[in-house]
Amino acid sequence: MPRWFNTAGPCQSAKHYMLPPAARLPRMQRLIEQEGYFIIHAPRQIGKTTAMLALAHELTNSGKYTAIMVSAEVGAAFPKDIDKAEKAILSAWQQAARIRLPANLQPPSWPAAPAGSQINRALQEWTITSPRPLVVFIDEIDALQDEVLIGVLRQLRDGYPNRPQGFPQSLALVGLRDVRDYKVASGGSDRLHTASPFNIKVESLTLRNFTREEVGELYAQHTHDTDQIFSDTAVDRAFYLTQGQPWLVNALARQIVEVIAPDPTINITVEHFDQAKENLIRRQDTHLDSLAERLRDSRIRQIVEPILSGQALGDIPLDDRRFALDLGLLRRDPAGGLTIANPIYREVIPRVLASGPQDSLPIIQPSWLQSDGTLDIDKLLDAFLQFWRQHGEPLLRSAPYHEIAPHLVLMAFLHRVVNGGGTLDREYAIGTDRMDLCLRYGSVILAMELKVWRDGRPDPLNAGLEQLDRYLAGLGLDQGWLVIFDKRDQIPSIAERTMTASAQTPKGKKITVIRG
Repeated sequence: MPRWFNTAGPCQSAKHYMLPPAARLPRMQRLIEQEGYFIIHAPRQIGKTTAMLALAHELTNSGKYTAIMVSAEVGAAFPKDIDKAEKAILSAWQQAARIRLPANLQPPSWPAAPAGSQINRALQEWTITSPRPLVVFIDEIDALQDEVLIGVLRQLRDGYPNRPQGFPQSLALVGLRDVRDYKVASGGSDRLHTASPFNIKVESLTLRNFTREEVGELYAQHTHDTDQIFSDTAVDRAFYLTQGQPWLVNALARQIVEVIAPDPTINITVEHFDQAKENLIRRQDTHLDSLAERLRDSRIRQIVEPILSGQALGDIPLDDRRFALDLGLLRRDPAGGLTIANPIYREVIPRVLASGPQDSLPIIQPSWLQSDGTLDIDKLLDAFLQFWRQHGEPLLRSAPYHEIAPHLVLMAFLHRVVNGGGTLDREYAIGTDRMDLCLRYGSVILAMELKVWRDGRPDPLNAGLEQLDRYLAGLGLDQGWLVIFDKRDQIPSIAERTMTASAQTPKGKKITVIRG
């Protein structure tokens, strides 16, 4: 049976290219031997369910444990009714056990118990009747909320002292968040903030991304099956674009081998991965769409907005920063500071945020194209100035992030330009006080630096020219645009203040300065 790159649901070794999941959680075996209760949290579609299913299967096949992964997700349908939630959860556990365990290891019929104690009694009975120590991984635990979530956690804590004879020897809560971020409605907060009422955990583990070597190993499985070769530079590009995020690693390869280069005699190159990246971003697959949904969360917005504008984060609570890291949206750069987790997310985030202004754009004729279809930079400048003077004010109100609204409107306009056959790349980082854009259209490359003039700050012209010098040097260009958005109070309207001027960088590069 031919295998394929999986992008939907848990991987199965007979059907999908996959890596040994337990290799990314090396400490779990010891925690289980030590009768530990612990947390496994990681972003969606990074392989948690695949890893837990595989590990449970491995533990059970060893003959030493009765190990199973079950889910609490069905209980989310009853956020205020602990009795119905427990019954739904336990019914799902019975079904999972029938499918995943041999008959002699399956649980007995669940004993009758009052609401609020049914999970505890069921696990107790199963432990006592099991011929082996019981190990349980509870997936989607953070789908539960409020009284139901707290009730389940308290039952697990209550049974913990009775392990391993009267309660599972080891138990893991598996979800998107660490236990401190589970959603509750109590004490004026929407999160637990501490491990209580699951203060029995010995550790919180997260499932790491693939390494570069593991990406190569995964792609080599396809080469083994089909003889289609991924060049070393292509694997390097895949790792750079994804930083090893498993869904992205699989999604790029799937797009290439099934859509872009389905002929196995075609060797996979860097260009194939760049095309696959653009395809994924345009399609906004479910994974990227759910990422976009996170941007509406106020805790995420307060971090992403200054990153996009190059500002310092300020006094953002540690829990909120940790939450963004747990979601997989950000990572800590080895050189210091928080940064967007990978280049694909770095492209997706501003595109998503610019989609509101983009959908609000009026019909714009491509006056920036010459008769042969090539891009004319002077005509592009004229078109943007006309567009900005006429439509800038209302479009700024359609941007979801107020601090970078001008950036988003400009990007929306430029997306309309590149939709005709170009690309728009972005660079931004905490503390740089700028965003860089690189528009590529055929043989034409236009570099832009975006700055904001805020109250109490000096004119950013000189700083922008110095920074643009370095950006242009990196691209091998001699000219570019410096766009300065004026966000000071008590200034004329956009139509009145929008103007252009010529300038030079300290190294003599020719710059068009656009003030708006």
